[in-house]
Amino acid sequence: MMLFISFLSYLIPAGLYERIEFSGRLQVIPGTYQAVASTPIGLLQLFEAIPLGFKAAAEIIFIVFAGGIMFGMLEQSKSIERALGALIRRMGKERKYSLVVLLTFLYGWMGVAVGYENNIALVPLAALISLAIGGDLVLAAGISVAAMTVGFGLSPINPYTVGTGHKIAELALFSGAGLRSILCFLGLCLTAYYNIRYLKKICAQPELSLGQGLDTSSFQLLQDSPQNGMNTKDLCILLIFSTGMSIGIYGVFYWDWYINQLSAVFLMISLIVALVAGLSADKMSISLLASVAKVAPGAFMVGYATSIKILLEQGQISDTLCFYLVQLLEGLPVYAAALSMSIAQSGLNFFIPSGSGQALASLPVMLPLGDVLGLSRQTTILAFQIGDGVTNLINPSLGGLIAMLSMCRVPFDRWLRFVLPLVAALLLLSWCFLIIAVWIGY
Repeated sequence: MMLFISFLSYLIPAGLYERIEFSGRLQVIPGTYQAVASTPIGLLQLFEAIPLGFKAAAEIIFIVFAGGIMFGMLEQSKSIERALGALIRRMGKERKYSLVVLLTFLYGWMGVAVGYENNIALVPLAALISLAIGGDLVLAAGISVAAMTVGFGLSPINPYTVGTGHKIAELALFSGAGLRSILCFLGLCLTAYYNIRYLKKICAQPELSLGQGLDTSSFQLLQDSPQNGMNTKDLCILLIFSTGMSIGIYGVFYWDWYINQLSAVFLMISLIVALVAGLSADKMSISLLASVAKVAPGAFMVGYATSIKILLEQGQISDTLCFYLVQLLEGLPVYAAALSMSIAQSGLNFFIPSGSGQALASLPVMLPLGDVLGLSRQTTILAFQIGDGVTNLINPSLGGLIAMLSMCRVPFDRWLRFVLPLVAALLLLSWCFLIIAVWIGY
């Protein structure tokens, strides 16, 4: 990807829109695009983008480490394993499909209500449960990463895409939530069905599992036996974990907490759990280093993904791509314009992975274009949300996606093999809603 972007910087002319400050960030001014001197990326810049990318992604990289450390300490205590083992025993493996549906919607709700990177630390829980019911780590990613991505991407109250879009369009904040809520719910239903279908397939034919050969160490639940029942210490550790996570979620909603504050909460949970579990200083140190080692490959991939964004900024081609996309959309019939706008935003998402960043870069240009083409502003924002939200499932430059896949140790190539059919189905569903939106004058 980095080599591809560097190559494009020699082919695509550099250009920039003028920008003004909007809600503390820079927003494009429509009609101000102009070509500037090309800044093709040289060999030194290509490699320099890597440390710059790691620097820009430092917060996300560290929350991956903090989440890994927290689950490392919980794994040492065995409390989470015993608790989940008790849950599986009580529900029975014959209800595993119901459990998959429940968890898919639970993770999806976390994506809708809490956010994206904020939920990184919850991904390993899905890995523990998936393996316990006969699934694999790829199914764990489907239950957690796919559900959170769909919930967040199609959320009717997404503050980064819908919220920013409504501010730019001067619409009531989160207006039109009814249609978006139905789309989000059906998107999660489709994701749950897809996860169940995959679980049935690998249970019937284990050789078809995409998780073969992946490292499952520390994700295996304890064997069912009386001595592995929960004790008072386990209950205390579960209370510490649930209280800490609840404080983190409350902080996101009411105290404007974000990644750094959540990392701090994860580290505090780690220390208190280690002390209550009676781990020695040596045991704590060894567990910490082992946990960091397990999540380090994913953390490094987050840095590399952000390096792609750095190269796009250096090559100054993002605005040019946006400008050309607008030119292609002009003059299209209204239904074709809505669908094409969604497809254009999907392509732009790979070059501007930030939802709010993409909104500030493209919507000031797309909204007036939508007015000219006969699209309502709500429909234009819905087209933008679909293009951004669904393709987040396959965006290698999205640091949050790479971070969460790393937490359940699923390589990106295997993830693509698993999720591409789901992405196609979600796009078809979303485009049906987009056509309905145009038809009813949404």
